[in-house]
Amino acid sequence: MTHVTEPAVTGAPKPMTPLQEFWHYFKRNKGAVVGLVYIVLMFVIAIGAGVLAPHGPAEQFREALLRPPVWMDGGSWQFVLGTDDVGRDIMTRLMYGARLSLLVGCLVVALSLVFGVIFGLIAGYLGGMVDIIIMRIVDIMLALPSLLLALVLVAIFGPSIINASLALTFVALPHYVRLTRAAVLGEVNRDYVTASGVAGAGPLRQMFINILPNCLAPLIVQASLGFSNAILDMAALGFLGMGAQPPTPEWGTMLADVLQFAQSAWWVVTFPGVIILLTVLAFNLMGDGLRDALDPKLKQ
Repeated sequence: MTHVTEPAVTGAPKPMTPLQEFWHYFKRNKGAVVGLVYIVLMFVIAIGAGVLAPHGPAEQFREALLRPPVWMDGGSWQFVLGTDDVGRDIMTRLMYGARLSLLVGCLVVALSLVFGVIFGLIAGYLGGMVDIIIMRIVDIMLALPSLLLALVLVAIFGPSIINASLALTFVALPHYVRLTRAAVLGEVNRDYVTASGVAGAGPLRQMFINILPNCLAPLIVQASLGFSNAILDMAALGFLGMGAQPPTPEWGTMLADVLQFAQSAWWVVTFPGVIILLTVLAFNLMGDGLRDALDPKLKQ
């Protein structure tokens, strides 16, 4: 008696988890992957600056003023990227500056995102006079140049890294309010919100449990772009003397301290400027990748 073997039935492809789906679309954008790798590297350097940095951020070597980078005549491996006008190691200060700049970026994005989401949810869900009042205040804030508004706030409360961070938080707030409100208006009349209201869900549950999770995708993209704006604006405030004060190792302050040596010692202004450029570019590239991965219209 012959046995007939049934042909093997190939099963359907296993569905991807949300994280696997996100990474599948995110990695299509090679620039976003490069930006993510750079950002992770910067966070590692910032966290481990105390171990990785060859010198102290304020340590001065009076015998090595304006020492050039290691590959130039007169350079040494003791100061790989050279020294500034008072003999401080530039690479060390860039590492500690990464810690400060990324910390400020996290603080500004977190605070502006939280308060922006709250006000945006209230304006979009409640509507009426509450919506009008909140959005007119937002329109007034957006009518003013952001950096100028931050400068005015820091000038009123005094130049410091804390006041500069709070000023940048205030300046970034309107963007999150408008984005959240727009997302809420697209969700508030959907069937699941109506059904939840019929089932007895209160306003707080509707806003924060039912509606907010469906509005997170554009907010995450805006937060990544807001991170780069916060770093750039903080560097601008530091350059103008309204942010971190010397001898704090902050990238914008480093540029302001040595601007007079731009022609005679190019490395003292080039390396902080390049680091600011690359960091802002990396966050923008990652923001593009997040948009590609989280926007359903782009998942073709």
